[in-house]
Amino acid sequence: MSDLESFREETRAWLQSNCPPEMRQPVRDEDDVYWGGRSATFKNDAQKAWFEACVAKGYTVPAWPKEYGGAGLSPAEAKVLRQEMAAIGARSPLSSFGIWMLGPALLHFGTEGQKQRFLNEIARGEIRWCQGYSEPGSGSDLVSMQTFGEDKGDHWVVNGQKIWTSYADHADWIFCLVRTDKENKYQGITFMLFDMAGEGVSTKPIKLISGSSPFCETFFDDVKVPKSYGEDCPGYVGEINRGWDVAKYLLGHEREMISGADGGNTGALGAAMSRHANKDGGELDPILRADLADFDVDALAYGCMGEKFLDEIKVGKAHPAQPNMMKYAGTELNKRRHELMMSAGGSRSLEWDSEETGGGKPSRNWLRTKANSIEGGTSEVMLNVISKRILDLPGA
Repeated sequence: MSDLESFREETRAWLQSNCPPEMRQPVRDEDDVYWGGRSATFKNDAQKAWFEACVAKGYTVPAWPKEYGGAGLSPAEAKVLRQEMAAIGARSPLSSFGIWMLGPALLHFGTEGQKQRFLNEIARGEIRWCQGYSEPGSGSDLVSMQTFGEDKGDHWVVNGQKIWTSYADHADWIFCLVRTDKENKYQGITFMLFDMAGEGVSTKPIKLISGSSPFCETFFDDVKVPKSYGEDCPGYVGEINRGWDVAKYLLGHEREMISGADGGNTGALGAAMSRHANKDGGELDPILRADLADFDVDALAYGCMGEKFLDEIKVGKAHPAQPNMMKYAGTELNKRRHELMMSAGGSRSLEWDSEETGGGKPSRNWLRTKANSIEGGTSEVMLNVISKRILDLPGA
């Protein structure tokens, strides 16, 4: 038996012993997702047990080095773990912008002091982060941002506003783009880290058409941001005025994260189709069956594309615009998925409040997917990047 086959057997046995049956069910609502943080609570004992088992094993961030809270798995081993978790339907033990976005940036640009402090806190679910990028007048054109940090020697005083800050009202800390040089558009931005509980920070949820408020406006009024949090632990990532380098790197990981948001998940879709057929006491509409088959083919192709890109990253052959391809394809697939679920549910899917639909979950989730092609860079911007950087088409 090869080392990888042996690892698969060990992983399968560990999951069977440590992943509770309740954690092998599809996520039904927001409480089924554990985000961690200093104010976090567990929904039930099973969620707590699964999280604690994964923390002890390093499986909240399996590919991170052990000294930063991970398991130190190789890319091939991490792939095996993903496959075995998917095979039993295991939920992720911890959802975190720290894992998906800030963590990779710290691993690449951070000091050893920052890695030891923040990465371990992220891996253990002790800190919940949000992202301060977009502003009311700076969406896709991020470098036009105006939030400004005035240099006061050992700290900055930050004033400005961010918008579409996901879960800012629940976050402990923020990684934030702040202009620190008004004369240089690109080389005048600093990537700062600071506490959301600090004086002068406030948030206001933005109610969406889905009825939920995952996004917030975030305001900074004379917020004091230290330049250092201790030995070898600056309050910024990378270099002062060179935060755009960090921001671009992180955007790639954000787009990969958004592209993977159920784009190829057909489980809930198939279940919705089955419920529709059973309630109406007949066969599923043949056109819907054909649409589902078509979606499955595209979803499987999308999964293969993702695996191909991961393999290319391992050998240093990845194109820097590949996350743009993943983001565009994944978000468009996810919108199609929810369109099909709405079609499968018929008129029931239009309901907004009943217990039968979980308070209008199908329609609310369908409306929420419309933001997928806006957040993290619009689909139009993604297509522009793909056309210029991959297809070498001329600009307009």
